This record gives sequence, structure tokens and C-alpha cells, in this order.
Amino acid sequence: MDLIADYLQSFIDSMSSIETYSQMGMITLIYLLAYFLANRIYKYVPILHTEPSSESDFPIRMLLYRCGKLLFPILAILLLRISLEFSHLYIQQGWVIQMAFAIALLLLFNSFITLVIKTPLVASAFRWIGIPILVFYAIGILDDIIVILESMSIELGNIHLSAYGLVRTLIFGSLLFWLGRVSNTTGQTIIRKQQSLDFRTREIVAKVFEVSLFFTVILLILQLMGINLTALAVFGGAVGVGLGFGLQAIASNFISGIIIIFDRSISVGDYIEMEDGRTGIVTELNMRSTTLETFDGKDIVVPNEKFISSSFTNWTHKNTKQRYRVDFSVAYKTDVRSMVELVKEAVATHPQVLSGDNIPFEERPDCEIDSFGDSGINMFVEFWMEGIDDGRNRVGGDLLLIILETLQNNGIEIPFPQREVRMVSDEENDDRFSSKS
Repeated sequence: MDLIADYLQSFIDSMSSIETYSQMGMITLIYLLAYFLANRIYKYVPILHTEPSSESDFPIRMLLYRCGKLLFPILAILLLRISLEFSHLYIQQGWVIQMAFAIALLLLFNSFITLVIKTPLVASAFRWIGIPILVFYAIGILDDIIVILESMSIELGNIHLSAYGLVRTLIFGSLLFWLGRVSNTTGQTIIRKQQSLDFRTREIVAKVFEVSLFFTVILLILQLMGINLTALAVFGGAVGVGLGFGLQAIASNFISGIIIIFDRSISVGDYIEMEDGRTGIVTELNMRSTTLETFDGKDIVVPNEKFISSSFTNWTHKNTKQRYRVDFSVAYKTDVRSMVELVKEAVATHPQVLSGDNIPFEERPDCEIDSFGDSGINMFVEFWMEGIDDGRNRVGGDLLLIILETLQNNGIEIPFPQREVRMVSDEENDDRFSSKS
């Protein structure tokens, strides 16, 4: 009770002190100055107050726009921190500015989480871990807590383990992983939005950025754990020889992925036919494998080594135009010359078939005789199109329907197999038997 009474009396004395009111006045001036500076910056930097039309198209601009709302509290905290240092020199008790600084810091941290972090689980983790650390830092006891945690340690040979090291690695390691993931997603989105680069170059730059970011995060975590990278390099050279045999397939796929990226033999969106007959569109290029999506919705995960050690067909590598043909038959009595022109005109009406005067003659729809069949004339139509004649771009089936309707509308007969049956009488059979005898 005496201790509480002493604290209460100290609080009453400080409230009646002129230093307390001078600190309150200083805090008011700081907030007015921060508000004035923030408005001036908003006025001359439009990106901070103009919201982008789409977050997916402008991720950096959206991040700057959200952080622009934190400009006023950031300036206030900076000015409070400066005034706090001066208060220690000229004011005996600067607890008012210290409290204002702590409250402003907590409010800024909470506002940052609300504006920038959209995942509820990550936001909750930041609040439960970050807010206590900021409170300890603001009231000046964080250094004492670090000393206590550092004293809780054990020695395992040359390895020094402390509670502070474990907590630091856990907290900041998780933060680095989260920042690396967000930076990777944002960076690849920005790279793929650069229309000045061709498609394959964007994919190469995106993958190089991903690999570089991955190694950077790993090195930072190793430094955070206090591991000597020089010793790690020596250890890695010794262990790498042994692991090389066991991880040979993984290393081969990894190196093959780098070769595929740089030689541009495969890129996202290509239609690939493997040596074993499997086909699909490339939807993802990783360091270990390549994912092919078939037209029936299945994903084929192919190790990158397959594209180096075996042959494959890239249907859309340098030219997305492909040539296809559909076959049909007409009766022998058909006026083939006029029928050919009708079919070519009908096929050219399909929106995905390349046709028109601006198309080279050899790429326009063409109808020719294939062979003479038992029941009719076998014909075929050749056409060019963008992409692959399968899945969503199923053009061959549409053209067969167009050809069928064209033939029916013009009275052209589609042949079918015909057989002649002769009925032989009994007298004819007797004559045959007698002649044979």
C-alpha cells in the first residue's frame, strides 16, 4: 500500500508540474507539424492518394497507396522519437513523451497490419508477437529481457545454444519466409506484366528472380542462426560428394530446369507431345519438374530431365499456327470442281480458320481429291489455325458439321457402301452342275 501511495503521489506531483504540460504542448505541436508535412507530401506525390484501378495489375502502386495512409503516423513517430532524445537532456522526467511514443508506435503497427496484410492468420500472428515486442521496446525493458534470455543457454561442444537465439530465429526466420513468399509473388507478377519483354524472356527473368530470392532468404536465415558461412562452405564441400550420389536425380532435374529456362526450348503455354505419346499444355515451370495440363483436366508432372535426355515435340515453340485436315467422301456423279469451291468457302467462314486475302495462298483452306474409293470419291480439306485442334479449340468437328450442311444444302450425295445381290434360279443351278460333270 505504501508503494502504491508513493506512485500515486508521484503521479499527482508530475501532473502539477510545468514540465508535464510542456511535454503535452510539445506533443500537440509535433502532431500538427506531422499533419502539415503529410499533407504537403500527399499533394506533390499523386501515387500516395490515387488508388490504382486493379491490384493485380499494379501491385507496387497498390502497396504504396496503402502505405500512404500511414505517412502521417510515421512522421509523428519520427518527430516524437527526436523529441524524446532531447527530453532526456533538458527534462528530468519525459514520461509523457515516452508514453505518447509507445502508443503511437502500437497504433502504427496495428494500422500497418490492417492495411497491408490481408491473410487473417498471418495478421493475428503479427499482432500476438509484434505488439508485446514493441511494448517492451517502448517502455525500455526489451534490452533487459534479451539479457535474461541470453543467460539461459547451454554449450554442446563448440555449439552455443541460447533461449534468445532460438526465439530470434523462430520469429525473424518466420518473418523472412513470409516476406520472401510475398516478394516472390509480387516480383513475378510485376515481371510478367512487362509487355516490353517477350513472353519467354519474362518467364526466364521470373525464374531467375525466384531462385535468387530463395538463396538470399536461406543465407539471411543462416546468418540469423549465427552459422559461419565459411565453415558451412567447407562442410558443404565434404558432404556434397556423399549426397551427390543419393540426390543425383534431384540435382539432374534441377540443372535440367535451369537449362530449359535459358535455352527457351519450353515455356508456359506451349503444347508439348512427349515421346511416349502424352500431350498437354505447359502450365508451370519449376526447378524440378514441368506441369502439363491435358484437355481432359489432368495434370502431368514431368521431371525436367525427360526434356533433356529424350525427344519431344513442341507444337507451338516458335509458331502457334498449325495445319490440319478433315476427310469426307462424295458420290461419283458429283460435280467435283464446283463442290470444291463450295466447301472451301464454307470452311473459310469458321472464325478460327485462317482465311482471307491477307493470308498467304498456301495457308488458305484447300479442298482436294485424296483417292477413289469403292463407293465414292475420297476428299479432304486442309486448313490452318492458331493453336491446337483439340480441347477448347476443337475446330475439326465444327468443320465436319459445316461440310455436311453444305453438301446437304446443295444436293450433293454422301456415298455409302453398296452391294449387288443376284438371285440364281434352280434351272441355272442344274445347268451349272451338269456342265461341271
